[in-house]
Amino acid sequence: MNHPSDLKYTAEHVWVKAEGSVAKLGITDYAQDQLGDILYVDLPDVDREFAAGDIFTEVESAKTTSEVPCPVSGKVTAVNEDLDDSPEAINDDAYAAWIIEIELSDPSELDALISASEYEAGLE
Repeated sequence: MNHPSDLKYTAEHVWVKAEGSVAKLGITDYAQDQLGDILYVDLPDVDREFAAGDIFTEVESAKTTSEVPCPVSGKVTAVNEDLDDSPEAINDDAYAAWIIEIELSDPSELDALISASEYEAGLE
């Protein structure tokens, strides 16, 4: 499986791509593979605030519905509206199909996330 080394990860299968004080979040290739065909992604409202650990989305697949915890705190600045019409884009490329963009309220929270190699080791 593909796990880009320029991203940070959580044990809950969320990836984070931080650029300055803004980060894009999505689910990992492993997560989409385990879920199977993704049918729906519940997108939060722009300007909604989340604390680290809050559920920021639910991803519904043919197998199950999974709640996805936000690994960082902040305010949603954008959502990937393409997922409304094409949630299966996550199955096609989990790292291109980001779910939300968030303005970080505490960038130091990124330090608690793990590297690609640590994430892969946790999958074994």
